[in-house]
Amino acid sequence: MPDSVYKVITLIGKSPESWEKAAAHAIEAAAKKLEDLRIAEIEQLDMTIEDGKVTNYRARVKVSFKYHGKEM
Repeated sequence: MPDSVYKVITLIGKSPESWEKAAAHAIEAAAKKLEDLRIAEIEQLDMTIEDGKVTNYRARVKVSFKYHGKEM
């Protein structure tokens, strides 16, 4: 098997429903533009609050994908 190189980027997904859906949104968006997604790692979870209520869950996700020698 030849050696491989991977690139890592950070994305922030958000959802009014849950952190899981926020992370899933980030991965789904990445999958539309990037090839060979490999690993996703949650870096941070937070939420936005308005008038004492949670309005959005946010997930900061580190995503790695196979690097094919072309810039994004």
